Amino acid sequence: MATKAPPTAAHQSGDATVKKELRKPVFVKIESLKPGTNGHTLVVKVVSSNPVLNRKPRNPMFRGSQNHNTRISECLVGDETGTILFTARNEQVDMMQPGDSVVLRNAKIDMFKGSMRLAVDKWGRVDVFEPATFGVKEDNNLSLIEYELVNVVEKS
Repeated sequence: MATKAPPTAAHQSGDATVKKELRKPVFVKIESLKPGTNGHTLVVKVVSSNPVLNRKPRNPMFRGSQNHNTRISECLVGDETGTILFTARNEQVDMMQPGDSVVLRNAKIDMFKGSMRLAVDKWGRVDVFEPATFGVKEDNNLSLIEYELVNVVEKS
């Protein structure tokens, strides 16, 4: 037989309208992105979009009615501080049209062949935004910088 958990402080207050206060998003610039970080919110312009993969599912009956094609595009996005490659997946591909401005919420940095890629997974969001007024600085592409993982052994 299951027992009930004791009421939390929010339930004990008696006020049904108690809500958790939401944090305001902190917008970052592309030049401040570092490998292995996540939780970024950015406003960027799409410079170019390159389809990489458009594949039909191997077994269309698997997972019920989700028999959509898998689509992946590499999109060069940027702001006034630099550019980076963004990996757009499935319905994100339709939003990433060259010249559009988008807001990337809860974006993360993935490493692919030693270089940084920006991505938004199921925990993030891509929203089309009103046209941005800034110009894109295309000569500072963070995806062209190659990183190497180095293990440091401390001597004691």
